Amino acid sequence: MINRNAFAYLNTRVRSRRGQMVPEPFFQQALKQSFPDFLRTLSETAYGPDLVGDTLADVDRAVSNHLARNVRDLPSLVSGNMRELVQLPLLRADLVNLKAILRGKLSGKSPDEIKAGLLGGTLKETVLNAMLQAPDAPSVAQVLQVPGHPLAKALRSAVASNSEPLALEVALDREFFAATFEKAKKLRLSHITAYFALEVDTTNLATAFKLQALGATNLNPDSYFVSGGKRLSRAVFSRIAAGDLAAMDALNGTPLAPAAGARTLGELERAVRGVLLAKAGKGTTDSLGSGLVLDYIQKKLWEASRIRLLARRAYFNLPADAVAKEVA
Repeated sequence: MINRNAFAYLNTRVRSRRGQMVPEPFFQQALKQSFPDFLRTLSETAYGPDLVGDTLADVDRAVSNHLARNVRDLPSLVSGNMRELVQLPLLRADLVNLKAILRGKLSGKSPDEIKAGLLGGTLKETVLNAMLQAPDAPSVAQVLQVPGHPLAKALRSAVASNSEPLALEVALDREFFAATFEKAKKLRLSHITAYFALEVDTTNLATAFKLQALGATNLNPDSYFVSGGKRLSRAVFSRIAAGDLAAMDALNGTPLAPAAGARTLGELERAVRGVLLAKAGKGTTDSLGSGLVLDYIQKKLWEASRIRLLARRAYFNLPADAVAKEVA
């Protein structure tokens, strides 16, 4: 169990950093800017000291360096059980990145296309780039093994026992969430446990939509369900996976209600992103609790993802409508 007073120092540091977050008008303005104008505006934000150069790669490097100084360093400010706690949302970001990289390779996306959607996490830019260049899943696992990342073993096991891509992702999810709940239970932090339970629910919703898109009636939905959520039952999951979208009505009256009207995976992902950000924000009022750092990490990762995406919109001169929904 963590001594609540131990959060006082960390939360003081986090409050100071929250004041330097990029204001919302920046993102609306960036939707219409040329790439040179985008670079100029970005240089006027907290990312400015890290922006050296005028290429897309320079923006990516600035984002990575900024996150390293403002997010990835947070576990190093504490020790013991607290360090494990602060690492959890960063490891979750690593898992999201890992799945995005594997999915992108399978669909034939270029490394740059995949990189546009990556979050920050514990991994350095050099490791992420090596993962992007790796030819297949076993090679990605080898790259992860170099820094001794906990997901490396999980990926090797998943690759060995699952040839089907979605099953591999679910195997990684199960490994991550089982370890997360074990740590959260040991630390006795109900807010963290509740947040990750909602992460499980949103993960299961996304998996159900993917199963529905596959249209594979011979698949057993139970083998794709991740335990640990509180708001999405196995029965409702199975109905959605089978194409019965009327089952989404079961989400009304729960924290997942904003996702009830989703009918595509894109709509679902946008809805649950808002749900998770709102859930993370609910713990910010406790000055001696874990919620402030969780909320800050989630918001900074979202901020960085938006900047990467808007940089690509400006660089390739895409219409604002191409990314407006993804950065709203």
